[in-house]
Amino acid sequence: MIIARLRRTLTDKAGAWAKAEGLTLPGALPVSPPPPHLKADLALPWALAAAKAARKNPLELAKSLAAALSELPEIASAQAAPPGFVNLQVKDAALAANLKAITLDPSGYGREEGGTKAKTLIEFVSANPTGPLHMASGRGATLGDSLVRIMRRLGRTVAAEYYVNDGGDRVLLLGESVLARYRQSRGEDAKVPEKGYQGEYLVELAAAAPAEKSSWDAARWGRHAMDALLASHKDDMRVFDAHFDRWYLESELFASGAVEKTLAFLRSRGMVFEKEGAVWLGTASAEGSTDDKDRVLVKSTGKPTYFLPDIAYHKDKYDRGFDRLIDIFGADHHGYVPRMKAAIAALGKDPDSYHAIVHQLIHLYRGQEAVKMSKRAGTFISLREIVDEVGKDACRFFFALRTPDSHLNFDLELAKKQSSENPVFYVQYVHARICSIFRKAAETGVLKPGADLPSPNARLYAAPEERALLLKLAWYPEVLLDSERNLSPHPLANYLLELAGLFHPFYEKCPVLAAPDAETTKSRLLLIAGARDVIREGLSLLGVCAPESM
Repeated sequence: MIIARLRRTLTDKAGAWAKAEGLTLPGALPVSPPPPHLKADLALPWALAAAKAARKNPLELAKSLAAALSELPEIASAQAAPPGFVNLQVKDAALAANLKAITLDPSGYGREEGGTKAKTLIEFVSANPTGPLHMASGRGATLGDSLVRIMRRLGRTVAAEYYVNDGGDRVLLLGESVLARYRQSRGEDAKVPEKGYQGEYLVELAAAAPAEKSSWDAARWGRHAMDALLASHKDDMRVFDAHFDRWYLESELFASGAVEKTLAFLRSRGMVFEKEGAVWLGTASAEGSTDDKDRVLVKSTGKPTYFLPDIAYHKDKYDRGFDRLIDIFGADHHGYVPRMKAAIAALGKDPDSYHAIVHQLIHLYRGQEAVKMSKRAGTFISLREIVDEVGKDACRFFFALRTPDSHLNFDLELAKKQSSENPVFYVQYVHARICSIFRKAAETGVLKPGADLPSPNARLYAAPEERALLLKLAWYPEVLLDSERNLSPHPLANYLLELAGLFHPFYEKCPVLAAPDAETTKSRLLLIAGARDVIREGLSLLGVCAPESM
């Protein structure tokens, strides 16, 4: 992984340079691609950072740093640029060696050596089992599952969890709702409660219940309906290729006594008080709190609010040995984040060890026409309806393309197109095209099936289109790190689009099987093998298939 190794080497060299110059460099030294119009591979703003603290001319410092970095064996050239950047070109031989490393171990390419050993738990989807999963659940599943895959590829210890809110009053309310539907199916005059659950799925649940349902009360109907809906959630996640290490039931939390123990723990730390017959958490007054008011934990009736079991659940996460907690929420949870941060502090944990991702709404379109409602689900479009129409791959790739904090317009017609307009088809087609080239190479005897490709000869990658591919492949591990830093897979999804975009001009200008000689053919086969492997591995981290033919 040439960029990662270079980052370490450049940092060491820059540290020695700064010491000799009597300068201080910041702790984080970014390495990034330069603007497209520059003939360079890496851009370093390090001299700018050093100049500000030392009150020296940044361009002069950049010239001095460039001279020091040009001594490194992997660097072909180092040039200072206003106002204080150092632009580097990497030697072709180093990029070619990186290409060979990709093809030798595609699934290991991107792993960070010596990375953090912290244990991370990512909780996502966690929809109430009171109705079918909707599109927003798919966006949350894409975010969470992709992050788990990316972080594991980087070498992190990370687990995925789905919290099932199967306790409290919602069970009875669901039971009253489905019981009303059952009675309606028998011709009785029954109404769904005013705050009950709507949708034709309740009729289906009532019809599918076992024969003894005629004697059930609302509580029994609620448990039956919740179990059936939870089973449907699990099946939806299976179809969506989102995986969880544990489905954690809220009822387990209550049964274990964790809720009462958590309240006692908060009392022991002096974090709760009583007012108006209720028990409150002093979130607003806690040191470093960002919450705007204190929160009720136990109502005057003696019943806990939803907040207390949520705190107990997060305490349980820490008690299980996790160092870092990441929760993924839908758009209606913005107000929940500061109170949860305050609760983490009340538990005696570092609030910075808790991260919340709040993803925004999805607007569904069919071409130019907005799609607003599903008859079956009631007021929302179910995830399964979308997957059945456009496929899991399109859903996951489209959801991964945007940052979580941006609204997403999802066009069903675009997601089904088999053309370059459809981003997931665009990337998958390149993978399939490369696979077809290798099949043709085997048919014509250019490359026998299973035969190893040669070590790369850097001088054969003379065309700018070849070098552009080489360099783009080298940035893949950094893109994975960007995805982790951003807590979002969008850098990876967009990188794959850009990589696919570079393949097309290469293929037009640099014939592979019709190259001028056998050595060039095999070198180009090695190059497209690297592109194939990175696309396949990158798509797999997004939960998207990489077809070998289309």
